[in-house]
Amino acid sequence: MKRPVQNSSLDLARLAAMDSAEAMRLLKGVRDAALAGRRPEVGPRTDIGESWQRMLQRGVDPDRDRRAGLLPLEEIERRRLSSPLLEVLPVLRDGLVSIAEAAQHIMVVADTEGRLLWREGSSAVLRKGDSHGFVLGAGWNEELVGTNGVGTPLVSRRPVQVHSAEHFVSTHHAWTCAGAPVTDPRDGRLIGVVDISGPLSTMHPATLALVTSVTRLAEAELRGRHLESLDRLRSVAAPLLGRLGGRALAVDVNGWPAAVTGMPPTGRLSLPKAVRAGRLWLPSLGMCTLEPLPGGWLVRGDGAQPDEAVPGRVVLDLSRSRRPSVTVTGGSGSWSHELSPRHAELLYVLARHRDGRTAAQLAQDLFEDPTRTVTVRAEMSRLRRHLAQILAHRPYRFAEEVEVELVLPERPEDLLPHSTAPAVRRGRTA
Repeated sequence: MKRPVQNSSLDLARLAAMDSAEAMRLLKGVRDAALAGRRPEVGPRTDIGESWQRMLQRGVDPDRDRRAGLLPLEEIERRRLSSPLLEVLPVLRDGLVSIAEAAQHIMVVADTEGRLLWREGSSAVLRKGDSHGFVLGAGWNEELVGTNGVGTPLVSRRPVQVHSAEHFVSTHHAWTCAGAPVTDPRDGRLIGVVDISGPLSTMHPATLALVTSVTRLAEAELRGRHLESLDRLRSVAAPLLGRLGGRALAVDVNGWPAAVTGMPPTGRLSLPKAVRAGRLWLPSLGMCTLEPLPGGWLVRGDGAQPDEAVPGRVVLDLSRSRRPSVTVTGGSGSWSHELSPRHAELLYVLARHRDGRTAAQLAQDLFEDPTRTVTVRAEMSRLRRHLAQILAHRPYRFAEEVEVELVLPERPEDLLPHSTAPAVRRGRTA
C-alpha cells in the first residue's frame, strides 16, 4: 500500500465547520482511497494515517466489529483499586463530566490495556455507547477495534481526536471521540487514557484541547501528592542521615531522593523493580546497602566498586511496545529498568551503532534536525545517570567491554509504535 499523503488542510476545525453528513462523506472517501492503496486528494491527519497503516499491517478487518469478552466485575474492581488513576478520578470528574453531559458526550477512563474502568456522562449517550460496545470492562485497544480515541493514544503516547470515518472500523463511523494518555510523573509510566466520546453530531474541535488540559491537571495532582510523600519521607530520614558517615541518601519507592548526605544532590535513582534489603549494585552508585524506611529506602554507598560488580551484559528489550526495558547483568547480579519513550529511542539507535553517534547524529536520528543537540545532550545526561559505566561519550556509545543484546518485536512494524523518530521508522521497514 502507498503511504497516504499528509495534508494539513484536513484539520479538525474544517471538519467541525461541515455538516455531519458532509464530513462523513469526505472522511469516508479518504479512508476508502487509503484502503484501496490509492492516493486521496486530501490525506488523513498524521496520527490517523499512521494508525491506519498499523491496522492494515496487522490485518484488522475494516468492516467487521470485533469485541473481546468483558472483564468480570471483580476484575474491574481490582484494576480500579490498583490503578494510579483512582487517585485523580475526582479531578477528571470535576473537569470533564459536567461538560460532557451538557455536550451530549460521555467520559471514559481506561487502563494501559485499553480496558474501560470508569464511564460517566449523559445517560442517553451511555445507552448509545452500549450499542458500540463502549461499556465497562470492554477492551478498546487498536488491535481489537482499530483506530479509536482510547487505543490510538495508548500507542502514539499523544492526544488524538478520531472523528467519524477516521475510525478504521466502519461500524464506529457514527461516533466521535478525543482521548489523551495519562503519565505518572513519579516514574514516567503510562497509566491509562481519558476519552470523551459521543455521537457524530456532537463533534467540536476544542474537545481534544479540553481533554488534554484536564489530563495535565490530573498529572499535576499526582505530582503534588508525590512531593508531599517526599516531605514525609524527608522528616523521617533527615535525623537518621545526620548521624551517618559516608555517602547515603533516602529515596522513595520510585527512586526519588528525599534527603542526602556525604555526596552532591542527585537526581532520581534507578532501582530494580523488586527491591529487597541488603547489598545491591546500582549503576549510578556502585555497590550499596539498602535498608527499608517508611515509604522508601535508605541507600548507603559501600565505597569503591569491586571489579566483579562491573556490568558485562546489557539486554535492551523492545519486544513489548508499551513497556521497553533494559536489563544490566554483572558479577553482582542483574538489574532492570523500564525506559521512557525517548530513552528507548536513544538506546535503540546506540545499539544499532556500536561505534557511537555524535550529538548531531543522534539529533538527526531522532528529530531529523542535526541542530537539536542541546535536547540530545540533556536526555543523554539523564540516561547516563541511570546507566553509569555502561554508556560512554565522545561519541555517545555503549562501552566497548559490554555485550549488548537487542530484543525486537516479532513484527517490525511494532517497533516503538509511539515513536516518530526517523531511525525508528526505518527500523520498522527493515
